[in-house]
Amino acid sequence: MLQLPKVIGHRGAAAYAPENTLESFREARYRGATWVEIDVKLTADGVPIVMHDPSLERTMGVDRLVAETRAADLPKAVPTFEAAIDCFRELGLGCNVEIKPCEGREAETARVAVETLRRRWPAALPAPLLSSFKDASLRAARDAAPEFARAVLIDALEDDWGKRAAAVAAVGVNTNGKKLTALRAVEIRKAGYLLSVYTINDGDVAKALAGMGVQCVITDAPDVIVAALI
Repeated sequence: MLQLPKVIGHRGAAAYAPENTLESFREARYRGATWVEIDVKLTADGVPIVMHDPSLERTMGVDRLVAETRAADLPKAVPTFEAAIDCFRELGLGCNVEIKPCEGREAETARVAVETLRRRWPAALPAPLLSSFKDASLRAARDAAPEFARAVLIDALEDDWGKRAAAVAAVGVNTNGKKLTALRAVEIRKAGYLLSVYTINDGDVAKALAGMGVQCVITDAPDVIVAALI
């Protein structure tokens, strides 16, 4: 069974450094995280990069869609997925890889991401966890690389959460910690799934969620949550 840490840095340490950058991953490690969560999507020429939004505008100040931008034309601060993996090797960081496809590229993004992991993921690091809001991406990941553990990402858990998790052979559920109820947390844990929540930056809230059975807290401020939980 996959072993997750109690704390994962959200997009690195997004409270302290630009999200999804090598700087942010280093900051997360400095602040006590042993894992980070990142977003992977594809450029126009099919290169997997670490970026959350469909556009480069919010994080990089460039009004251009990722899906219409070649890797060579990206701002230098945007890391390729391979560069991120190399950074994780250097820092000894595990990773929750969120497959964050541009519209219409759900299966393609998953296949490229797992192929990259097969080639580049260091054997010395814990095996990564794949997650996605897109069930089509998780199905493609399951079919292409069943050896990588998967978690369904669901913002607000409905009664069909178990059906969705089973359909992609998930081992975990990642959900919005601000919307999680104690009843649902108990249901997930009793069903045998790992339970992670995002994005919690308050130590007292993290402790309350841990008391409900949450095993892993994804946070912008890993030092704050590490201090509260460990």
